[in-house]
Amino acid sequence: MLGRIFKAYDIRGVYPDLLNDQMAWQIGYGCARFLLDDAAAAGERTPMMRNIVVGRDMRKSSPKLSEQLIAGMRAFGASVIDIGLVDTPMVYFAINYLDCAGGVMVTASHNPPQYNGFKVSKRNARPVGEATGLAEVRKHAAMVDRALEPAPGTSVEVRDLWEPYRKHVMSFLDLGGRELKVVVDASNGSAGTMLPKLFGKNGKNVPGLQIIELNFDNSKGEFAHEPNPLVAGNLVQLQEAVIKHGAHVGVCYDGDADRCVVIDEKGGIVGGDQLTALLGAWFLKKRPGSAVVYDLRSTHAVAEDVRKAGGKPVRGRVGHVFMKALMSEHRAVFGGELSGHFYFAKNFNTDSGVIAMVTVLSVLGDSSQPMSKLIRPIARYQQSGEINFEIEEKDAALAALKDAFGDRGDIDELDGVTIDCFESEGWWCNVRKSNTEPLLRLNTEARDRETLQRALTEISPMLGTRVAH
Repeated sequence: MLGRIFKAYDIRGVYPDLLNDQMAWQIGYGCARFLLDDAAAAGERTPMMRNIVVGRDMRKSSPKLSEQLIAGMRAFGASVIDIGLVDTPMVYFAINYLDCAGGVMVTASHNPPQYNGFKVSKRNARPVGEATGLAEVRKHAAMVDRALEPAPGTSVEVRDLWEPYRKHVMSFLDLGGRELKVVVDASNGSAGTMLPKLFGKNGKNVPGLQIIELNFDNSKGEFAHEPNPLVAGNLVQLQEAVIKHGAHVGVCYDGDADRCVVIDEKGGIVGGDQLTALLGAWFLKKRPGSAVVYDLRSTHAVAEDVRKAGGKPVRGRVGHVFMKALMSEHRAVFGGELSGHFYFAKNFNTDSGVIAMVTVLSVLGDSSQPMSKLIRPIARYQQSGEINFEIEEKDAALAALKDAFGDRGDIDELDGVTIDCFESEGWWCNVRKSNTEPLLRLNTEARDRETLQRALTEISPMLGTRVAH
């Protein structure tokens, strides 16, 4: 059963059918063994390296799963610092602020409320995925005896870290003397707790800032809409509120508030890649010549604008495990993904929805132009968005794709198959396999709408049956 809930980047399943309290205990034991062994192997033997941070989201099952997770950790010999109901980025902050062996966030992110799971990070909030520790966690969890009691000398300390976390987040905010109005949709998730703690009710603790709150009540453990800001239908309420209130910008968070999507003052959706280009240029003003990391599905405008701003564009695989590794390897100042994950050098190379929001506000505070005009020159190419195709023979389709276009453009397999005919024909595309479903995911971009349609007409029949949104 354990094997069914361990994914490529986290642990996740329906509660209590696939993920239950017993498993949470086992996973706590497995996490503690892996994290403490990892710290010891690195020569980290300070007293705090026996401690693990645990946070949770607002789901009904989260308190019980957190309790059992902590009990399993103590059984191995770890002490726990419980920081309560928080956003996932606060766990990353706490690991570094307290200098702990690692941390675990109890959350299922953007999944429906019947799901839950665990996001695991090790020292310095470095991500733990299948290839970087989750396989070991699974092995340790599967072998443990539930009858074990808490090890002598272990403890659980409940800590309130909101004030140091607030100072950290505010170090990214500079409104430049402007008065800004932002509508925020917390999706009834962790952001509904986090934002009032940091900004006060409706932003009253930050001079010049007014926050209009949507879906902030997370006391029922339910969502007003699916907590996935990448689905356009989930943004309608926010778009309408931005226009109604004459706000400068809108922001929608996912369930655990590590991702966000931005809406401009006209109600338009700002692509995650377009925001990466905008914020990348902002950070390059502060650290000229630095690297900016972006995922390979992003518009070509990201690399072009990073170079124009004097930076080094670094193209990477999709997923926070890969993005964070590239941030560290290239000493990047900033990184962004199409999915709404944004990474910051001064945030331990980790992603944060709220730091993305305050950086957007800082960019607006430094400009006399509205968000739509700031984005317009970046949105200079035509994009298809991600299109899913159902097909059983995924590898055969990718091989056929390479054969068909091998002599027409550059092909690479960094993540799926990327075909770049931008210079010769004015378009490029990336096709990636789903890890869990018989699906291929297509992203295509072209210099103009006609070229985009021509490319889609040629590529789509090779990928299977298009899945309706």
